[in-house]
Amino acid sequence: MKGFGSKVTRALPNGARLFCADNTGAKELEIIAVKNYKGVARRLPSAGVGSMVFVSVKKGTPEMRKQVLPAIIIRQRKEYRRPDGSRIKFEDNAAVIVTPDGNPKGSEIKGPVAKEAAERLAKIIH
Repeated sequence: MKGFGSKVTRALPNGARLFCADNTGAKELEIIAVKNYKGVARRLPSAGVGSMVFVSVKKGTPEMRKQVLPAIIIRQRKEYRRPDGSRIKFEDNAAVIVTPDGNPKGSEIKGPVAKEAAERLAKIIH
């Protein structure tokens, strides 16, 4: 996994609900942990575009529900700044369920994918 190309505002704390943008059978996800988060006492861990998180499936097919899986955030509503000075934000908060080594579990992704997430994990696009 590569480092971040830009400083993404981390706008999704533990407990945030996300749309699942792949075809694995999950519809709604809830963040339960952020991988490699180093924080401050009593502060909720938060994630942004390109972060790997652990999610609980809240809505979806019966076999997917209640599972804890790793995922990567591909869109967030809160705008963030890119190194060229432009700012970007998306219509929704969305994630893609991945395997522990970072390969997407589903075969297709719905909607746009942020450039930061695509650069960090090139396997998401292909």
